[in-house]
Amino acid sequence: MEFFPLILLVLAFALLIVLPARQRKKMAANAQALQESLTVGTPVMLTSGLHGTVAAIGEGTVDIEIAPGVVATFARPAVMEVRTKDGAVLDAQAGEVVPPTAERTGYVDGDGDPGSTTDRKD
Repeated sequence: MEFFPLILLVLAFALLIVLPARQRKKMAANAQALQESLTVGTPVMLTSGLHGTVAAIGEGTVDIEIAPGVVATFARPAVMEVRTKDGAVLDAQAGEVVPPTAERTGYVDGDGDPGSTTDRKD
């Protein structure tokens, strides 16, 4: 009984070290999988919120076409999401494909239902 507080302290310390380390390792693996999934023509979203299409892939960089004929070069870790044609997202943090929703796209018409861009009122 006299070692119980010490045992609790050791367990708490172990949990504070082990659980975050496992989470960081999982997030790093998801980010690596996202980087490996990049191919020319893939629609992406950068950490800045910029949307574009992969035009070329370099050693540590990726060229993103942000408008027709406008290509900018970014560091590869700046790619936050790989987007699909139907609006679904391969999220680096979640490590899974997330289907499109009104909350993610921001397009909600007057009655609260997801709408198109023509329904959007600013």
